[in-house]
Amino acid sequence: MKQKNNVVKKSTIKEILKLIKPHMFFVVLSFLLAILTVTLTLYIPVLTGDAIDYIVEPGKVDFAKLLPLLQKMMIMILVTALAQWLMNLCNNHITYNVVKEIRIRAFNHLQELPLKYIDANQHGDILSRIVSDVDQFSDGLLMGFTQLFSGILTIVGTLLFMLSKNIPLACVVVLLTPISLFVASFIAKRTFSMFHKQSETRGRLTSLTNEMVGNEKIIQAFGYEKRAQERFDNINKELQDCSVKAIFFSSITNPATRFVNSLVYTAVAIVGALLAIKGHLSIGQLSCFLTYANQYTKPFNEISGVVTELQNSFACAERVFELISEQPQTPDAPDAHVLVDAKGTVDLEHVAFSYTPEQKLITDLNLHVNPGQRIAIVGPTGCGKSTLINLLMRFYDVKSGTIRVDHIPITEMTRDSLRTNYGMVLQETWLKSGTIRENICYGKTDATEEEIIAAAKAAHAHSFIKRMPDGYDTIISEDGGNLSQGQKQLLCISRVMLTLPPMLILDEATSSIDTRTEIRIQKAFEEMMKGRTSFIVAHRLSTIKEANVILVMKDGDIIEQGSHEELLAKNGFYANLYNSQFAPTA
Repeated sequence: MKQKNNVVKKSTIKEILKLIKPHMFFVVLSFLLAILTVTLTLYIPVLTGDAIDYIVEPGKVDFAKLLPLLQKMMIMILVTALAQWLMNLCNNHITYNVVKEIRIRAFNHLQELPLKYIDANQHGDILSRIVSDVDQFSDGLLMGFTQLFSGILTIVGTLLFMLSKNIPLACVVVLLTPISLFVASFIAKRTFSMFHKQSETRGRLTSLTNEMVGNEKIIQAFGYEKRAQERFDNINKELQDCSVKAIFFSSITNPATRFVNSLVYTAVAIVGALLAIKGHLSIGQLSCFLTYANQYTKPFNEISGVVTELQNSFACAERVFELISEQPQTPDAPDAHVLVDAKGTVDLEHVAFSYTPEQKLITDLNLHVNPGQRIAIVGPTGCGKSTLINLLMRFYDVKSGTIRVDHIPITEMTRDSLRTNYGMVLQETWLKSGTIRENICYGKTDATEEEIIAAAKAAHAHSFIKRMPDGYDTIISEDGGNLSQGQKQLLCISRVMLTLPPMLILDEATSSIDTRTEIRIQKAFEEMMKGRTSFIVAHRLSTIKEANVILVMKDGDIIEQGSHEELLAKNGFYANLYNSQFAPTA
């Protein structure tokens, strides 16, 4: 997803306008308030010029006309301030509601994306799009609403006022204006690509930081600190380079346009002075015109700054919209079957799957599982064991062939109902930041206290939970960082014990638990698996002797299947695996 040119994509602007459309009332109100603010602001110099003309010379001030004029000016200033405040409220309402909508869309879309997108993209970059890029976009959008409307109106209004007062002087201003526009346009075109690269690099830096913080123990254990620092420094230096270039170009916009604006002001002063000397212009009118010249050129400075900020804003918005426009997973059909209390019959018919087209994994997998059977899956690393689990849970869809549960293709049932009928304990534990109780009832939020405690006792987690400072109300950090790996796994097992679905997937479910606790857990699993179809992935073959069928996988295919005794009797691949684990040491 690379930016191919330096211009904002039309699709990005269209998406932004779509998001703004529901708030058109506030947009129109903001526009009307901007008109009122600008009109009053531009009328005040007229009154100031008249006031100057009433002060002819020392001792000859026309107070009878001057005092009402000053009162009028004071009222206009107060009304202008009120209109400005209301306009800012409208702009804040529009901006932050649009930003809220973008974040909601981005996060909700993230839930709909297939796992292959999450697996193929850096998590930190995805996080950067939803958090940092949206923040940058909100800053630009707010500045656009706050300054762009009033800036354009000020330019148009000032020009009309100047033409009504003195056409020759107005022409001087108009003839010099294109120089300011050219400078602002020249710089803006060169800033977009730099801000886009800045956003991408920021995403990579966020991703690396997220990766390093989440794995700090491993970094220190393997002495990777220096190389981690080098990687961080390289990306940080790249971010510094592109940020400096982006900021340099954006920072010269204001001084450049100010220089041009000073030329306009000087030209008006010189021509106006000559006209005043010849009697074509009063001193008050010249003062008014100089104020207009300043007010006319000032919005160009603001608009050039807004345009620069909008370049950054649009670059960030484009990255967020790229995420939102990613192809979601195939939605459930409107008439999709809702699987309730599955019996547990599972069939795989001529299933083929690979993560990438170049590297084949599963080519022609066939399997029939009867309700209540225990199916153990063994084989060397990379043979497709975890892939088979991903396909059963429909985290990935098969390339060809069919997977059926209770004789219904899983593509014809809702994903939620399919996954609700599976209980899953993986080798990689996942816990959320919150209380132990919240983590156990993650899949059953309405569970009673008795049910939660019973599940924890069945998983042999109750004893260590009671030793925690606040028992089941103990707060654990993200991913359970203040628990041992074994304790985290016991909590994950408790989570499944609580829901007790009709089918189970145990992927190295006791890999981080001590031998004594493992024996107890295996007994608990024995009770839990009674009458439930269970898929057990294990490297320690001693844990699967009781399985009804053992599937031996290699290179994505089932090369042997049968009971433990039958496979040992064949003296094939499984027998070699088993004997290699239990062969006597010299």
